[in-house]
Amino acid sequence: MLVHEFVGSNKPVMVLVHGMLTPWQIWMPQIESFKKRYNIYVIALNAHTEESPSEFVSVQAEADEIVWLLKKRGIDRIDVICGISLGGKIVHEIWKSGKIKILNLIIDGAPLVKCPKLAVNIMINNYKSIIHKSKLRDAKVIENYKKYFLPEKYLESYLKIADLITDKSIENMVNSVFEGGELQGVNNQSRILFIHGTKGNELLSKKSAKMMKRYYPGTKIVCFKGDAHCYKVIYQPERWIKVVNDFLQNK
Repeated sequence: MLVHEFVGSNKPVMVLVHGMLTPWQIWMPQIESFKKRYNIYVIALNAHTEESPSEFVSVQAEADEIVWLLKKRGIDRIDVICGISLGGKIVHEIWKSGKIKILNLIIDGAPLVKCPKLAVNIMINNYKSIIHKSKLRDAKVIENYKKYFLPEKYLESYLKIADLITDKSIENMVNSVFEGGELQGVNNQSRILFIHGTKGNELLSKKSAKMMKRYYPGTKIVCFKGDAHCYKVIYQPERWIKVVNDFLQNK
């Protein structure tokens, strides 16, 4: 795991956590937008470090390591923590643990509820196939990447991740993110924003958002109808930034 810092004077802390097979650079629009108001710490999760190989063990292990790395930097309070997809599951675990104070929790497209094992196994095999073909620079996979997964400007970073990632990390990521877990029982004093779309596997995100709202009634839900998984944060970041900005400013 690596932490990329965009910090200056004494400002509130923002932490950004990317999703599965997604490079940390997808946060650049958010960094540019928020860096004047926040000291920003962008996490490159294990199995997503371009500089050298690393292994993803579990959501819980990632959450614990992020807290440790932040506290090592003297940070004992996070003003804003954002996570998308897998990253959303991880920031939710950090929040649940209570190991560090969080004022604003922002989750986008995180599957916090359990997914059937058959579907999980299918996803593992699909992700492995994509990664194996990416390592070979399969033309069809590369083209699909640019069309459906991330904008082309992130391709080089993605391929660096793909070249280093192992099958075991893929298995651990998918199994861990879809294993479910308790959502209630947190002594919650945080403001919560849950963003999701409506296409494909956003059904799990939608269900997760509703359950968060049930247990924590103050949760604000923003649904982008017709959007695929984490579409706004990646393909239309200006729209995502506005939603988050409005949430943070309208207390």
